[in-house]
Amino acid sequence: MPHLPRPPLSAARISDETHRVTTFELFFDLVFVFAFTQVTEFMVHEHSFLGVLQGMVILVLLWWSWAPFSWLANQAHADEGLMRFGLSVVMVAVFMAALAIPEAFNDLDGGLHGPLVLALMYAAVRVLHLLLYVYAAGNDQPLRRQIAKLTVVAVLGAALVITGALLGGTAQTWFWLAGMVLDTTITFLISRHGNWRIHSAVHWTERYGLVVILALGESIVAIGVGASQVPVSVPVLAGAAAGICLSIGLWWLYFDVTAIAAEHRFAALRGTARSSAAVEAYTYLHLPLVAGIILAALGVEEALAHVEENKPLGQLGSFALFAGPALYVLSSTAFWRRMGGRWKKWRLGTGALLLVLLAVRPPLTSLAALILVAVVIAVVVGLESVRYAVARGRIRGMNAAGSAE
Repeated sequence: MPHLPRPPLSAARISDETHRVTTFELFFDLVFVFAFTQVTEFMVHEHSFLGVLQGMVILVLLWWSWAPFSWLANQAHADEGLMRFGLSVVMVAVFMAALAIPEAFNDLDGGLHGPLVLALMYAAVRVLHLLLYVYAAGNDQPLRRQIAKLTVVAVLGAALVITGALLGGTAQTWFWLAGMVLDTTITFLISRHGNWRIHSAVHWTERYGLVVILALGESIVAIGVGASQVPVSVPVLAGAAAGICLSIGLWWLYFDVTAIAAEHRFAALRGTARSSAAVEAYTYLHLPLVAGIILAALGVEEALAHVEENKPLGQLGSFALFAGPALYVLSSTAFWRRMGGRWKKWRLGTGALLLVLLAVRPPLTSLAALILVAVVIAVVVGLESVRYAVARGRIRGMNAAGSAE
């Protein structure tokens, strides 16, 4: 039988300015909802400041398993051909990594070595991303050279993570922390003014808005988990309501005006100016936004688990409950400083107030502390809505007009 030549691999379909987030990308993100929930539960289980540090390291690891694919899916359509197949494999790897998160630093008896499973799945995700990006780059040689630079950094970071998993103990924490710091720092330095491509502004801003929604969804789950640990009562219902109000406030601070105005400014940028803003404002400044939400979720879950106890909220719970929203509001104003050119002063003041409350640690019960944080966020939402009502109406009107078109 004659040997038939293999048909050439079809090129990826490059995106353009009309490209929007696909349903497959939304489906892809679902594995990260589970992963974020696993991070919060890991910190709850460890119940120590070391556990919080380790949880944040895992979160950064997950961020570098998600954020690179926001770039890839903007370069080429993620729901077609080899791209869809490759991202499906990535979904499997991320889910396996998430299953190993409870054993990330303390392997349980029996089964596979949890830390090594997580490390190997992380390495596999990074490798798959790089291979798919080379494919999606096509004949774009400057982009291919940028990917080559990223490959060196990704390999070094993954090597440190795998080495840490093999060493175990205290060394693992430091190796994983070093791997994430190295990956984050060097990637920033080589990417800030690099030859990356952002073909669709609306796709880009939608992707990062969605990851904030994913994290906020995890915060809702944390409320349910915390409240379900105790019998339903008036304090439990009041605490759950305060937790939901806190999540609504965090949503409002990002999506009501800030995200819309930032999208318009981002869409007006071109070339290197757009890719630099994508690196700084989105890939980097959205990480502390998500970290703030996850920390707040930990604080809410801790508060609700002890909501009927008539004694001050514990040190770890207080740290997460006040530091999480503080990190979120300070990150949101840093995001707007990068995109809008100015600081949001009310948010700077709110972040400072929350940090002062964290330092002072007033002797508040779990319920009182949770209500206080929710009120602080609600107040800044109300003040901004009233103080900037005209600008808010104009920006939201522009967004409604754009949607109608």
